[in-house]
Amino acid sequence: MTTYDDRASLNDLTATVERVRGSVEGVIEGKPEVVRLALTVLLAEGHLLIEDVPGVGKTMLAKALARSIDCSVRRIQFTPDLLPSDITGVSIWDQQRRDFEFKPGAIFAQIVIGDEINRASPKTQSALLESMEERQVTIDGQTYELPSPFMVVATQNPVEMEGTYPLPEAQRDRFMARVSVGYPSVEAELKMLDVHGGVSPLEDLQPVAHAHEIVKLVEAVRGVHVAEPVRRYAVELVAATRAHPDLRLGASPRATLHLLRAAKASAALAGREYALPDDVQALAAAVLAHRLLPTAQAQLNRRTAEQVVLEILQRTPVPTAGRQSGYGGLGQDIPAYPQQPPRSL
Repeated sequence: MTTYDDRASLNDLTATVERVRGSVEGVIEGKPEVVRLALTVLLAEGHLLIEDVPGVGKTMLAKALARSIDCSVRRIQFTPDLLPSDITGVSIWDQQRRDFEFKPGAIFAQIVIGDEINRASPKTQSALLESMEERQVTIDGQTYELPSPFMVVATQNPVEMEGTYPLPEAQRDRFMARVSVGYPSVEAELKMLDVHGGVSPLEDLQPVAHAHEIVKLVEAVRGVHVAEPVRRYAVELVAATRAHPDLRLGASPRATLHLLRAAKASAALAGREYALPDDVQALAAAVLAHRLLPTAQAQLNRRTAEQVVLEILQRTPVPTAGRQSGYGGLGQDIPAYPQQPPRSL
């Protein structure tokens, strides 16, 4: 068990994350915000869903993140004929031992890349449910623990693409955040032609962090302080999705927990030992939107889940730490923050 004194300091976290960030950005050109979100999810012990059209670097981003960390990596190409046992593993009869022997599947790795996850059937997709939530796999009544750290980075094409199955609500809810890579700018695409025109930069990518470092950084993020007003703000944002008239399915309590964990990781990446409402606001769309189901009328009006989340952010009051006459000489409200700084990480 890791004690408080064993956790990495914020300086260690910043130095390690900067190495990983630089390594990934050397492969993914012009997308620093996407790389930052991927690192936030990693340190928050979550799973990342990368959704976009083919050819924009979804799999490249997943591979670059995995290769930048010295840990076990397995890639699963999801296809319509993929079986659940291909993911979780299977028990095979051993003639010599006269007993069944368990053969682990591809899920038994620290970083699992699920490429085009929505090309497999819902039956196969459901094989990930237990491992993503409980970090374990149960086969024939026997439970097997998964390694730590454990992260699933899945890519998918939009559901309107041919040969795809929409992810079930329970599956989407287990992904902490969804990100779209998007098309690069003209300058980034020109640079990509120089970098990727010959040999793929993935071939020369070397690990810049070890798995045990990531485990310590995760422990450091757990120790980030979140004041009660900030926690209440996150709860109010999620609760607003359940009562919004344009949504037939709001966010779950798991979404609240994921939003809080992601905010703590974002604060740690910024070098702070406490989370602010700004951290919650910046991550709300990425953490909540993919869990929401718009009503039929909202879809007819071309209202997206992201637009609803932005509207909720505008309507929900931001917590403050009260009025201070000396703040800036204007006597205005200041953002909520810990009244007493927490103990150093």
